[in-house]
Amino acid sequence: MKNKLITLIASLALARSAFAAPETFDFKDPKSVNTALFHLDAPLESVNGSANGITGSVTFDPDKPGDTKGKIVVSTASLTVPNSMMNGHLHSDKWMDAAKYPELSFDVKELKNLKTAGDVTTADAVGTFACKDVSKELTVPVKLTYLKDKLAQRVPNMKGDLLVIRANFKIKRSEFNINPGQYEDKVSDEIELTLSIAGASPKEFPDMLRR
Repeated sequence: MKNKLITLIASLALARSAFAAPETFDFKDPKSVNTALFHLDAPLESVNGSANGITGSVTFDPDKPGDTKGKIVVSTASLTVPNSMMNGHLHSDKWMDAAKYPELSFDVKELKNLKTAGDVTTADAVGTFACKDVSKELTVPVKLTYLKDKLAQRVPNMKGDLLVIRANFKIKRSEFNINPGQYEDKVSDEIELTLSIAGASPKEFPDMLRR
């Protein structure tokens, strides 16, 4: 009887571990607080804006962070700046052309130069950044924080894990066909992008595993 009990416990442990890794994290945030920030610092003006239309998914294994893959998508229409007139220009066909190009994205292919300490992994994410009609391979420094069983603290009544991604990098609008060469005294060619987002991996086990 004792041996059967040990076997059952071991089987349940193996079943739970099979559910645990790898995990897929959904970045469509039910709280709508996931945000991407952008900053342009030109000689005459500094432009600061944000976007909260963030979706996408990332597959992450806390035991094998190097296998991380996924895609983060930002809705172009959600890009916003405080000045309403500038906001209209931002979405127009001369700048981001939100009607024609509704999304910006970063598709992660691999992580390099990984360093993991506890639940935090820093790395260089290699992937394809797509903006308007241009796609370029970029290497972006990222920090991944794996928060096991913390989903309920962020979204009540929902059990599961969280993956927090933070990144900061720069692109040039001239390289992505964003009105290149125009108004550079007021709109910098260099755009600094900052990402701070959390993805959810809800846990749903069969009834026999909950007992």
